[in-house]
Amino acid sequence: MKLLEGKIALVTGVSRGIGPYIARILSDEGASVIGISRNEEKLKDIEKQIIDDGGNAQMIPFDLNKSHRIKILVQKLSEYNADDVDILVNNAGIEKYSDYVDNNYDSIQSIINVNLLAPMELTRMILPKMLEKGSGNIVNIASLAGRKGVAYNSIYSASKAGLIKWGDGLRQELHDTGVSVSTIMPGYIDEAGMFYDGGFPAPKLLGTSPPQKVAGAVLKAIKTGKGEIIVNNGPIKPLLALNVFAPEFGNYIVKKFGVVELSKKRIKSND
Repeated sequence: MKLLEGKIALVTGVSRGIGPYIARILSDEGASVIGISRNEEKLKDIEKQIIDDGGNAQMIPFDLNKSHRIKILVQKLSEYNADDVDILVNNAGIEKYSDYVDNNYDSIQSIINVNLLAPMELTRMILPKMLEKGSGNIVNIASLAGRKGVAYNSIYSASKAGLIKWGDGLRQELHDTGVSVSTIMPGYIDEAGMFYDGGFPAPKLLGTSPPQKVAGAVLKAIKTGKGEIIVNNGPIKPLLALNVFAPEFGNYIVKKFGVVELSKKRIKSND
């Protein structure tokens, strides 16, 4: 019997980036995958791929920027015989590289809505049934940008920092309930995702990780209930620890590694 046989896994942001990899690895382990994305055409492609591989998948088109309408999304789950979710993967995320002053209220709100408010609200509505049965897994896909702010991408950094700290608090609150809360913090990802789509190489000293490694971290979190998992091939853990005690030196290192210059290049690619 497969690890997740008979489980229902709800995955947001399933149509692009690391989303398809997460959906496939959960399906391979026997879970019935419910995928959420606003791109209906790509949803159909992912659904077909999983079914063709012998898995079970259903897709629901929904724009998570409309976080105030998530109640409608949750109500739809009953139509798909999926109103008893065992695994929730809050994966959807958006970012926008720009000088901060070039943002407006709508652009700030959309990033916060998708990256933070939507996971919080979706979890709030899914959690009661998990608590009733005394089991469940909530996995949030954050970012190392939530641990060390990224210049010209500060709104994204703020949203991911919020996701990390919200997960931390919720994990403590749900201790001994049978419901685990895990946060995955990837660095630069190659092959797929927002960084890869930007078309610029990552700083050599920080490196990249394949999307399969992030998907594997999600599965590890579900298996073990581990609270936080960093996915990065570079020397990031000692650098993060150093930044806590010497943030100005942390800023120097980030600039020296080429992160700030890379962010500037990504602004130009958006033009």
